[in-house]
Amino acid sequence: MRTQIFPTNSVIRRLSIAFAATACVSATLAAGTTSAQDATLKMRFVYDGTPPKVENIDPNKDAEYCGKHVIPNEKMLVNPDNKGMRNVIVHVYTRSSGKDLPKTEAKNSTHVLANDQCRFEPHVVVAQSGDKLRITNPDEVGHNANLNFIRNTAQNLMIPAGQEKLVDLSDAEPAPIPVDCNIHPWMRAYVVVLEHPFADVSDADGNIVIEGLPAGKEITFAVRYEGGKLDEVKVGGKETDWKRQRFEVDLKAGVNDLGEILVPASAVSAD
Repeated sequence: MRTQIFPTNSVIRRLSIAFAATACVSATLAAGTTSAQDATLKMRFVYDGTPPKVENIDPNKDAEYCGKHVIPNEKMLVNPDNKGMRNVIVHVYTRSSGKDLPKTEAKNSTHVLANDQCRFEPHVVVAQSGDKLRITNPDEVGHNANLNFIRNTAQNLMIPAGQEKLVDLSDAEPAPIPVDCNIHPWMRAYVVVLEHPFADVSDADGNIVIEGLPAGKEITFAVRYEGGKLDEVKVGGKETDWKRQRFEVDLKAGVNDLGEILVPASAVSAD
């Protein structure tokens, strides 16, 4: 009798099913492991005190048109209901932690900065190197956008009513870049151009959320705020010194919630 050394068709089918199941489980575990290594940073910036009353802008140019709109002083916006601070910028500080960041592809996105009702909208644009900035003007009056770039080509653009300009953001900038309208001097916005996407701007409630960070790494973050220096704050109710407006977080997998970051009233101002 000849001994069969190759498996029969039924054995092959059973082995194939078993291998497929094992591969499926392995892929699922691998995917779970990858996602489990992602870290998210959360925090909420809160004004520590009674929020001051900040008057709206009284326009002194094109008053017939601009005077029809409410123009807030956006240097310091504090939510009167929960004291959340808007427009705080937090991003990974690449000089200290750039080597620890996961590689990310350039998105080549286009961000819109509008001259809308005699103010810039949004007040802060966060972009990645390789992106573009579309500056629009839906207003009935002409505006100017003066971008004082350091590494990108500085721009001083006239934007007539109903027109727009496109600006290349080829290189990361070392600091938030102010955008001013020379025609309407109260108008100011900021463009933040980074080498990576790990950044956020606090919303109307003061919330910051940065996702996709590397777990198991101590990452340095920079914080910037137009209304003042955020270096002496309270984290978890404890006085904390953020030297040079930077802080470190030993990131764990999942959500890393720093809770409320209390900013002393003496540190910020709308003036």
